[in-house]
Amino acid sequence: MSDQFPSEQRVIHTRNGKITIRSFCTPEMIRECTFESQFGIYPRYKSLYTRRESLESLAREPGANIVLAVTEERHIVGFGLLVHPDPDERWSRLGHGVMIELKAIEICRDWRSTGIAKPIVEMMLTHPRIEDMIVYLVGYSWTWDLDGSAQSAQEYRRKLFQLFEPFGFQEFQTNDPNICLKPENMLMARIGSRISSQLQNQFKWLRFGVDP
Repeated sequence: MSDQFPSEQRVIHTRNGKITIRSFCTPEMIRECTFESQFGIYPRYKSLYTRRESLESLAREPGANIVLAVTEERHIVGFGLLVHPDPDERWSRLGHGVMIELKAIEICRDWRSTGIAKPIVEMMLTHPRIEDMIVYLVGYSWTWDLDGSAQSAQEYRRKLFQLFEPFGFQEFQTNDPNICLKPENMLMARIGSRISSQLQNQFKWLRFGVDP
């Protein structure tokens, strides 16, 4: 199957105005938009991606699904990134194309609590190969905007569970040293319906650093 998948879009209405959620955005589509300056650096928080060019680069990755939340003025106010892991990462050792990372979902401060996070996740999971893959996400508390959300790390963690669990994600244990640094850090994954029991077993061992 080709790694070039057609872009789809969904329009939603929020209290801040109309938003278009677009999946499989190409570098050219991203380049046509402006990037909200609130994706930036704050006293105790730095956005994972502060430049539009970073999203363009990820959009070139084979099989990636870059989802944008765009205003009528083509202004990016939210995004979600679904990208295969780098070859040197632990999670790539399960086999080519098996693991894909929900690398980030971020909404600028002025657009939070407007109901666009859920459709961004939905559009990320429209990937045609979604049932043939294990989608995983790693939550590091030091990347969370606790000041902007006015929540503790544990409260923010619970909010992430509420967002992802309805889509079939569940928490998994791991000995990954970065995840184990803080108790609120987490590994979640959604196992596709066509993932064999053998691969699921290999994923269990891989979580604890044992090659499948």
